[in-house]
Amino acid sequence: MENIILTGDRPSGKLHIGHYVGSLKRRVELQNSGNFDKIYIMIADAQALTDNFDNPEKVRANITEVALDYLACGIDPNKSTVFVQSHIAELTELTFYYMNLVTLARLQRNPTVKAEIKQKNYELSLPMGFLTYPVSQTADITAFKANTVPVGEDQLPMLEQAREIVRSFNGLYGETLVEPKAVLPENKSCLRLPGTDGMAKMSKSLGNCIYLSDSADEIKRKVMGMYTDPNHIKVTDPGDTQNNPTFIYLDAFASDEHFARYLPEYACLEEMKAHYERGGLGDMKVKKLLNAVMQETLEPIRLRREELAKDIPAIWDMLYRGSEEARAVAAQTLSEVKKAMRIDYFSDRK
Repeated sequence: MENIILTGDRPSGKLHIGHYVGSLKRRVELQNSGNFDKIYIMIADAQALTDNFDNPEKVRANITEVALDYLACGIDPNKSTVFVQSHIAELTELTFYYMNLVTLARLQRNPTVKAEIKQKNYELSLPMGFLTYPVSQTADITAFKANTVPVGEDQLPMLEQAREIVRSFNGLYGETLVEPKAVLPENKSCLRLPGTDGMAKMSKSLGNCIYLSDSADEIKRKVMGMYTDPNHIKVTDPGDTQNNPTFIYLDAFASDEHFARYLPEYACLEEMKAHYERGGLGDMKVKKLLNAVMQETLEPIRLRREELAKDIPAIWDMLYRGSEEARAVAAQTLSEVKKAMRIDYFSDRK
């Protein structure tokens, strides 16, 4: 069996550092590892429309932004197929068939869906497209026979639902679909970065993100204004590092080499944490280090992005080629699905 990756993002805004450490950085590593036969990266515009149906121009504009973020971070269209979801009509048909394999109650129990329904205040007015998001995601994964899906921790319930649907289909119609497995970030701090305001989730809608495209000044402003430990009032006060976004970000981004360059009085992050926890280390010093680390990490991405943005038609040409290639693969899978279901009524006609 081939090793195939399917992953992607909703184009509801530019990508932020949570996307980067949560899955994008890992995608680039996997892409360059040589361990995979095919890598498909989807810009999930159809899924973005489930909660932006009244603003399709927003989704359209952000397709370009997400594509620029991908390429700037190291996604190579010669190694990975980048495509636009809505261009692949076969995904919609697969979604329709898979809906019969899951109950309404099961969809409503999905923890990721429940959390996002609450966040978007959809309890009393829930679009059906939003509720069936896990089914659509199953279609995306299975259309390309992906056995590996790099995800953040919050997406694990979605992937488990996809696995359930695959098992149901194969149980009814014979072994046709490939059951996927998740690949999580290796660094636990990267599983789910909190927002700069201390909220549990970094979210475009909450305005608590550091974007990959942010200028140096914007990054500094956001870092220096970050939520820390509200009980760490005086420098001499003991501080909390476990629930402190500045230290969680340092866990995700900082290395011993960063300390050697920017703050050599500490050999590593653990030494700095110990000082903060016993008292005597101010938040400003922590934030200055974090700003230096973030600037070093994001500057090359931003500069590549600015260069790529000079030729937007080339970005759309890349997306069109990738979408055409992806559509051919999805069409073959759909044909196999219909044959397994015995609804390929006219397959013998020339």
